[in-house]
Amino acid sequence: MPDDATDRFLAHIARCRTAHLPGGRKPIRLGDAPFGWVDPRLFDALAPLATKDGNGLCLPPDTGLEQLGAHLAALGLYRSHGELFDVRDDEDRVIGQIDRGALPLLGCRAAGVHLNGLVRRDDALFLWVAHRAADKRLDPGKLDHLAAGGLCAGLTAAEALVKEAGEEAGIQPELLRDATEVATIRYAMDRPEGLRRDTLYCYDLVLPEDFIPQPVDGEVAFFELMPLETVFRIVRDTRDVKFNVNLVLIDLFLREGMFAPDAACLLREALDTE
Repeated sequence: MPDDATDRFLAHIARCRTAHLPGGRKPIRLGDAPFGWVDPRLFDALAPLATKDGNGLCLPPDTGLEQLGAHLAALGLYRSHGELFDVRDDEDRVIGQIDRGALPLLGCRAAGVHLNGLVRRDDALFLWVAHRAADKRLDPGKLDHLAAGGLCAGLTAAEALVKEAGEEAGIQPELLRDATEVATIRYAMDRPEGLRRDTLYCYDLVLPEDFIPQPVDGEVAFFELMPLETVFRIVRDTRDVKFNVNLVLIDLFLREGMFAPDAACLLREALDTE
């Protein structure tokens, strides 16, 4: 059983829960549909498009959110990803699409999938760990899951899992039929790119011993199969793992019984999974 250092694991969770709304931000609406939280530093950039009222900022209901994203990118406020994500209002209705990079800038909700790629050998459990490419915009060189990524416009979590697993690790859809959704994790976090309000749909997949993932799209430098105890120590002792991946791994450690009972209670409460 690995040594317990509860406070270090709690610190990883706390680092993903730094945003306290409104915190100086103002809500932004498309017509009557609220969908984000805007930092005051963005007010001038939105002034040609949005009006201010007692409830924050309001865009005309016929505003194209994709064009709004292009406007903000043209001002140099973010670098376009060239990838559209759905924008959802506070009632979880899709009200438009916008470039992925604009989501945190506008404090929009976003969602992604994370896959624990597991291998069982005798009585030991191993985890496939990705080493992120050095040219990644976000957390280059950090450790990551076998496959993870955001939900592009129109995709369900299950569809996004197939897409990301194929693109990042060369996993065929047939293998993913045995993937099990194990947790949903939410957090709100202040980041240099803005306010991240993320939902992570987490999956486990037990893979054949002879399966070797292959980097396909260049987002991963290489994959490494590690004993789960080794991954536990890395999360406990370092910040080498991408910030939100720590949350998914802590959930995995909890489900595998790797914490003492008192520590497990504290971490489950802090993680607040569904």
